[in-house]
Amino acid sequence: MSMSLEQLGKLVVAGKLDRRTFMKRAAAMGAGVALSNGLLSQAALAQEPVSGGLLKLGSAGGESTNSLDPATASSSVPFINGHQWGDVLLDIADNGGIENRLAEEYGSSADAKTWTFKIRKGVEFHNGKTLTPADVLATLERHSGEDTKSGALGVMRGIETMKVDGDTVVIGLKDANADLPFLMTDYHLMIQPNGGKDDPAAGIGTGPYKMVVNEPGVRHGYEKNQNDWKSDRGFADQVEILVINDDTARVAALQSGQVHMIERVPPKIVELVKRIPNVDIKSAPGRGHYVFIMHTNTAPFDNNDLRLALKYAIDRQEMVDKILFGYGSIGNDMPVNQAYPYFSDDIEQRSYDPDKAAFHFKKSGHEGPVVLRTADGSFPGAVDASQLFQQSCAKAGITLDVKREPNDGYWSEVWNKQPFCTSYWGGRPTQDQMYSTAYLSSADWNDTRFFNDDFDKMLLTARGELDDAKRKQIYRDMGTIVHNEGGLICPMFNDWVEGVSTNVGGWAVNSNQTMMNGQALSRCWLKS
Repeated sequence: MSMSLEQLGKLVVAGKLDRRTFMKRAAAMGAGVALSNGLLSQAALAQEPVSGGLLKLGSAGGESTNSLDPATASSSVPFINGHQWGDVLLDIADNGGIENRLAEEYGSSADAKTWTFKIRKGVEFHNGKTLTPADVLATLERHSGEDTKSGALGVMRGIETMKVDGDTVVIGLKDANADLPFLMTDYHLMIQPNGGKDDPAAGIGTGPYKMVVNEPGVRHGYEKNQNDWKSDRGFADQVEILVINDDTARVAALQSGQVHMIERVPPKIVELVKRIPNVDIKSAPGRGHYVFIMHTNTAPFDNNDLRLALKYAIDRQEMVDKILFGYGSIGNDMPVNQAYPYFSDDIEQRSYDPDKAAFHFKKSGHEGPVVLRTADGSFPGAVDASQLFQQSCAKAGITLDVKREPNDGYWSEVWNKQPFCTSYWGGRPTQDQMYSTAYLSSADWNDTRFFNDDFDKMLLTARGELDDAKRKQIYRDMGTIVHNEGGLICPMFNDWVEGVSTNVGGWAVNSNQTMMNGQALSRCWLKS
């Protein structure tokens, strides 16, 4: 009985059950008023942040080649690192909306072509320098330069002018874009002193924690920023990210108490993890997707019939059933699902069809095997998924050679370099950001080497289209092009599945990215 009442009390504190209903249920279960009020107080107290301690995270996606330069962040560890030491202008809130960060206000002209961001005052970088609008301008300039390798370059391409005007930074766009605030949430755009032009990999920002240990591929340690401008974060005295790329080792670290939370719990062992005492599974659906990416400008993948052959040769439902185990949904060779505001659900779902696959493979003229590169760290179950793909290809008469690569170096030497490999995307808050980051011809992270002038023009048109119906139609047309001609094979959209100790307080569901949009360490606390 007491456990049930405890759970009900937590629902009251979480706002999911009203107090009157709780008291009625408690009375029906024989609990007196004093006991019921006591349980409510305990539940409320358990939600109060607790300061102190060392909070540890076990993360996949770390490599010895990782840099602290946010421009190059391409996997989980660099992404989470950035959210410890840095801040962006705006960020994605738990409810999917915009949350002000280093920009305390923002607004636009009526035509959505000129945007103004008022920069927060009284904020210090970790080196003692005061944040100024000039630092913000320099940051945006660094990620916009012709020579930049920033993952945000596709986003920055739409900017025509930038300047400081008093306390504000004013951005002028080439074309109207109502989604610009969402674009400014890109995690590559961490604001750095002088924009990081002096030392982009210094790891100095305005975030809740200061880096004290930086051992790429091993661990990253932080101590609390005592001058943090934000009071509702940074509860632990210290936080640490341990790089544990192996799935089994990561779960073992959680079970033994070596870490308090882990990301990417393999779906196939979720039920086992649930049996670990004092461990909870946290999951959130979202825009993340596990993919097979082909370079459309590199033989043999520069032949659309070959790409179609491989798209028809993958069994998406089997992937969802055997790789995600229910923690996700089927994909349709587009990077967009129902989590996006302008998603169209009437594009025909592509299904496994060995006959069509064989037809297009023969039509492509390609002979011999197709080489697919993969690694455990490219997404949970990636090697198993590749082998399933290999088997389904075989039924279509296509030989798929699966080449297993080491985790260390995968994101620097395989992804975005080799013509066919496994990968994942965390998704983006809007279609515009997703397409601008990875499908615009000029995007530095165009990892399928997708170059389509009509697609580019539609992307720019959609940004300025204020009629929702027309805008949705444009995105539908864009999605259809990627679906039919792109280099993306997207069999599934994954939930974020993470393991968290019951001794961790403050966990919140945030569907945007892994680990509460990278902020689990800074927003959670140790209860004892």
